[in-house]
Amino acid sequence: MAIGTTQRHASIIHGYGASPGDHWFGWLREQLSADGIPATIPALPNPQNPDPAQWMETVRADLGTPDENQIVVAHSLGCLTVLRYLRTLQGPWHLGTLVLVSGFVDQLPALPELDSYIGDGCDVAGLREHLGRLTVFRSDADPYVPPHHTDRLAGLLGTCSVVVPGAGHFLASDGVTSLHEALEAAGVALRKRPADAASGRDRRHPPYAN
Repeated sequence: MAIGTTQRHASIIHGYGASPGDHWFGWLREQLSADGIPATIPALPNPQNPDPAQWMETVRADLGTPDENQIVVAHSLGCLTVLRYLRTLQGPWHLGTLVLVSGFVDQLPALPELDSYIGDGCDVAGLREHLGRLTVFRSDADPYVPPHHTDRLAGLLGTCSVVVPGAGHFLASDGVTSLHEALEAAGVALRKRPADAASGRDRRHPPYAN
């Protein structure tokens, strides 16, 4: 989605087996929208049996040529797909903000069905110079992406991972249906209702329905 204005805009890229309505993606879009930042969550085709070419084309159609006002937040296999897309870009480009959650470029022992998709990963050499704000998040106990995989990716990109304790793989089944850390990494302050601020609830969890 190439937007020729100075307005900030965002793309949220989901991962394997997910959809735009899963986990914390919709929550993040709502928070960005409340701050005046339009956000898209493209539905990547066949998420249970992803095809690299199809996912790449969907990401290309959504991101277009990145600019300094653009925010990209990606999760898990979506991180690898975004990095591969950025690697294909020619000529001058600059992405204002990139947030990677449980990212990796190595094959995952827990998910051998993704070996063909992951292949040799992605050569990220030189990408950092095209990125403005970069944050890489991981949990301290991810059952799918080993912590050292995300740490290695962060190192290849010239940064260090930020650890979110107890977040698992950042899935709704892990209790993660909001992700304030990603919002803050995007440069946006959380908009809380007064009752939420007084409750002292976990930062990653939304208010429980009454």
